[in-house]
Amino acid sequence: MHRYRSHTCGELRASDVGTDVRLSGWLHNRRDLGGILFIDLRDHHGLVQLVARPGTPANEALSHITKETVVRIDGKVSARGAENINPDLPTGEIEVEVTEVEVLGASAPLPFTINTDDGVNEERRLEYRFLDLRRERMHRNIMLRTAVISAIRHKMTALGFNEMATPILTATSPEGARDFLVPSRLNPGKFYALPQAPQQFKQLLMIAGFDRYFQIAPCFRDEDARADRSPGEFYQLDVELSFVEQEDVFQPIEKLMTELFEEFGNGRHVTSPFPRIPFRESMLKYGNDKPDLRAKLELVDVSDIFAGSGFKAFAGKHVRALPVPDTAGQSRKFFDGLGEYAAEHGAKGLAWIRVGENNELAGPIAKFLTEEDTKALTDRLDLKPGHAVFFGAGEFDEVSKIMSAVRVEAAKRAGHFEENVFRFCWIVDFPMFEKDEETGKIDFSHNPFSMPQGGLEALQTQDPLDILGWQYDIVCNGTELSSGAIRNHEPDVMFKAFEIAGYDRETVEKEFAGMLRAFQYGAPPHGGIAPGVDRIVMLLADEPNIRETIAFPLNGNAQDLLMGAPAEVEEARLRELNIALRKPVADK
Repeated sequence: MHRYRSHTCGELRASDVGTDVRLSGWLHNRRDLGGILFIDLRDHHGLVQLVARPGTPANEALSHITKETVVRIDGKVSARGAENINPDLPTGEIEVEVTEVEVLGASAPLPFTINTDDGVNEERRLEYRFLDLRRERMHRNIMLRTAVISAIRHKMTALGFNEMATPILTATSPEGARDFLVPSRLNPGKFYALPQAPQQFKQLLMIAGFDRYFQIAPCFRDEDARADRSPGEFYQLDVELSFVEQEDVFQPIEKLMTELFEEFGNGRHVTSPFPRIPFRESMLKYGNDKPDLRAKLELVDVSDIFAGSGFKAFAGKHVRALPVPDTAGQSRKFFDGLGEYAAEHGAKGLAWIRVGENNELAGPIAKFLTEEDTKALTDRLDLKPGHAVFFGAGEFDEVSKIMSAVRVEAAKRAGHFEENVFRFCWIVDFPMFEKDEETGKIDFSHNPFSMPQGGLEALQTQDPLDILGWQYDIVCNGTELSSGAIRNHEPDVMFKAFEIAGYDRETVEKEFAGMLRAFQYGAPPHGGIAPGVDRIVMLLADEPNIRETIAFPLNGNAQDLLMGAPAEVEEARLRELNIALRKPVADK
């Protein structure tokens, strides 16, 4: 018999009754019922119940072993009585009568329990992440991640893509976040940058003639944490294709996402095809550029109706209305609750009206609406008895942010929210440029390497703020999975686009020398995208925090509490790298 096991803990079944077995695993739980010990033994493959009878050496040994100790046991498989069968456990029809026990790895007292989710704080969990990963939920999440990545590789290869690796030590690139820098020992005073994304390299692969590339790529960005963004590093499915237009990128990615979410979504439906929603339309209808389409409500711009209104609270402001049907049975608590929710998201209040059986309006602001206002709203919003309308008024960005949250929450509370589905969409037609309201400076609003719609002519003849880019995002259930673009592969277009954003020719030639040199030697039209693997798994696992899908994440302050990173470096090592530290001056 094998030194450690003849079977895994998850594979024994009723057909194994009477078999002598050897198992190894962690002591998950122990119950003493009148001197009979029942032990749950756990390994990577599952859980099995052990039995140690009173007065046996096995009983004596197992009664003193701490939980999470690693043991090897020998025993015989026996059938459970009908009343003791556990239908929720694959091994629930059997148990193993223990005859011999060997401790393989003793456990110290635990900092938190493993067999229950006891609400221990995240910092403690990350400090002892190797223990946290033993929990069923975390183990399941990491194995889901493994299966998803394996499926992605298989499906991308089947779609004709070739997996290639790109450098980790590279030059800085303007991806919109801070770089992590690595000092060069052999080149004193110079630094590598860890790649924020393999953007330039994957474009260079297209120029080199490889046509269809993909990579499960590690990316590094020195940015703050969010629930859907891990600080420091993350992984993305990096994709690039040659001789393509926008729809040619959409087709394989849409097929991949549909298959992936159907395979790993636990029966949740994937709506297909994915709608294409222009950026400006999305901002007006949903209040943001990552709409949760499970909410079956849309915002409507009614600013013009109130532009000259006597209702001073709305006059001269951007006003967005949210019509909600089928609210006749809702109490005042429903309306007040949404007002409180809006306040939590920064609103000073949430105005509303409701439509009665005879189309009469009621609510806090109904008395301020003229007959003309009422008719215009009724026609614009197609109001009928039972409708309620919520209003947000103020600056465009402020109203959009608040009402986007209210839209989803109102849909959930009023029964207009679709559960157990994955609702994808493409957000398209992003503005190529944007203006900084404080400085008035024109800058890129998206990826600076994107091709403008209309090409060089658009850059030369149109107002920069009117130019759209061949840029797109893929969104699922209100989470942005990725941005992408058809790339700018023409040097003249690139110089002009950067000129509009305030970069002179010399700066562009210095910062993007490799790309520009490549463009001068026959660059094909190409485009790509890079969906976030961590976010994909987060959605599939139905986890609200992305760190729950990563084996060893950094905490919110970009610290590795388990390994103690970042850490100070010895002076001798700094001298070797020609680095002198300038520590921040403490506040007085």
